[in-house]
This record gives sequence, C-alpha cells and structure tokens, in this order.
Amino acid sequence: MGSIQVGTAVYRRVNLAFFLAGFVTFVSLYAVQPLLPEFSKSFGVSPALGSLPLSLATGTLAVAMLFVGTLSETWGRKRVMSGALILTSCLTLLIGFNDSFAGLLGLRFLQGLLLAGLPAVAMAYLSEEMSPSAIASAMGLYISGNAVGGMAGRLLTAILADLWTWQAAFFILGGACLLTSFFFSASLPPSHLPPRPFAAAYLFTSLGRHLRDPLLRRLYLIAFLAMGAFVTLYNYLTFRLLEGPYLLSQSQASLIFLVYLLGSLSASIMGHFVNRFGRAPLIRFGLAAMVVGALLTLAAALPWIVLGVGIFTVGFFGVHSVASSGVGRRAPVAKAQASALYLFFYYLGSSISGTVGGFFWSWREWTGVTGLIIGLLCLGLAVTIRLGRPWPPAQA
Repeated sequence: MGSIQVGTAVYRRVNLAFFLAGFVTFVSLYAVQPLLPEFSKSFGVSPALGSLPLSLATGTLAVAMLFVGTLSETWGRKRVMSGALILTSCLTLLIGFNDSFAGLLGLRFLQGLLLAGLPAVAMAYLSEEMSPSAIASAMGLYISGNAVGGMAGRLLTAILADLWTWQAAFFILGGACLLTSFFFSASLPPSHLPPRPFAAAYLFTSLGRHLRDPLLRRLYLIAFLAMGAFVTLYNYLTFRLLEGPYLLSQSQASLIFLVYLLGSLSASIMGHFVNRFGRAPLIRFGLAAMVVGALLTLAAALPWIVLGVGIFTVGFFGVHSVASSGVGRRAPVAKAQASALYLFFYYLGSSISGTVGGFFWSWREWTGVTGLIIGLLCLGLAVTIRLGRPWPPAQA
C-alpha cells in the first residue's frame, strides 16, 4: 500500500491526472459508438458487422491488458500509461483521414492494443500509491473520469459528425486528446516502486494465482456480465432512436449519453459507501438497478426510455466502481495482473455481447436486445449470492 492520503496536494494532483487519463481513454475507445448506424449505412454492412469498430478495439484491449501490467513493472507505470495515451491520441487523428471500412478496423485494432497501456496499470498504480483509506475514493474519481470521457466522446462525435463528417469529428477529438495526454505525462508523479526484471513465468503464475481465488473469479465474471449488458444497451439504443417513431438525428440521439454524468456521480458516491455497507450488497443493488432500468426502456414514450437508461447507467457505474476497487483490495501481490484480469473479462464482455447484440437486434429489434441484457444481469445477480462480507486480502 502507498502513503498518499486523502486531502493532500499530491492526492488532488494524482486524481486530476487520472480523471483526465480516463477521459482520454474513453473518448478514444467509445467515440465510434454513436456512429455504428452510420458505419452500417455508409459501408453497406449489417448491424453486427457495423459494431466491429467498437468490438474489435475492446477485444484487442482485453487480450493486451493481460501482458501490459507485467511490462509496466519493468518499464515503469508512468512511462507505459503516458506512451499509451499519446500514441492512441495520434491514432484517433489518423482515423480522421480514413475513408474505408478495412482501414477503420485496422486502426481500431491498433488503438485497442495501445489503450491497454492505461486501464489495468492505472488501477495498479492507485492500489500501490494510495493509502488504504484513499483507494476506494480515488478509484471512484478515476472511474468518474471514465464516465465523463465516455459521455463526451459519444456526444461530441455525433454532434461534430452532424455538423461536418465523422472523419472531421475524429480529427478534432484526436487533437484534444493529444494535448490532454501531454498534460497527464507532465503532472503524474512516478511510482515509488523500483522496476523489476521482466519474467514471463511470473506473468503466468500470477495470473493463475488470481484465477484460483474464488472471490476474484466471481468479481471477474460480474465484470464480464455487467459490461456486456452495458455496452449492448448503448450500442443498439442509437439504432432504435434513429428509427420510427422517434426519427432523431445523430446529435439528438446522442443526447442520451448525458446520463453518463449520473454514472460519474454514482461511481464516486458508491466508493464512499463501501466501508458502511460492504461491497457485496452494493454490487447487488447496482445490478438490480440495471435490471429495472433495462425494463423501463421497453416503454414506447421517450421520457421513460431516458429514465430507464439513467437508472441503468447509475447501477452499472456503481457496480464497476465497487468491484474494481475490490480487486485491488483482495489481491495481496501482483496487483497489476489482478487488475488486468478484471479488465480482460470486463472488455471481453463488451466485445462479445456488443456484437452478439446485433443478431438479437436483427431478430426482434429492441425487445430481443433487452432480453439479452436482462439475461446477462440475472446471471450476475446469481453470482453475487456467493460473495462474502467482509473481503480481507488473500494471504500473500
């Protein structure tokens, strides 16, 4: 555990840096999401294939994160995170010059590999540098940055695409992300831990150790199911809102992403409630809220859909904040690898369910998509039955 205490100047500096890092990461990763119907139409592909610019990036991100945590212990946490942010911002700029579906998929594949350099390493850095009392709140603020970045990427991309073209939207966002990445690199303190030699055997033994922990396995499965449900809802909600009876424009439909502000608030608040209520009850509460929100989106009236998406988003970010900080709390050693496994399952759920949802959309449109989402969440609630309280760190 680290020594950075809540309320100190360095605590505020680190939190600002990671808030901005989460912003850049999720602007870059999810800027394509409101444009999935546009890709399907422009390139003449099915909704399932049109989802590949997002699913491909999250899939390569998931696999690469298994290795980048160990590499960051050799190269340095700050160096890996800074390099990942700067290079992925450059790729966002390059997407602005692309005009083919194959080129878009190639750039998104590379972007997924590079983006792996931040999420798992960020969680490990916070677990190592923050004092025990500061970890949950710091993780909540970092995830708040993720929420704001995800909202801004989706919203700004749609608005800029309506004003000009989707290529122009990526060019503008890429420039803004590049400037923010340089600020992150200049402001984040280096890790206090010395580098260690790279050892492939250590990587695989540490991953195996974490997978043998039954509590960590349940957290990984919850991440897979909750994130799969979350991305599926947002992937195909835009398809629904662009069709009748709503017939919204890209900009109008993208306003639904403003509810991400509620998610940002939820992540921060839930982090502070962990010590009072325990992690397992909060995760159950969040998953139940997601089920209620998904059911509300079946209503025909647009205000009910917006309310349902808001409740769903609040529940998801609460679950993610509590579960992700629980991984850092539980793992006694190799925290980067524990976080990498959590995010591997997290983004694997996004990649698989986000694409499978396209087949459910083609089958029964929004009713089919909602059925898939609720099925995933019910499985998640079943997993929480075996979550204990409290969660002491496993024996080193």
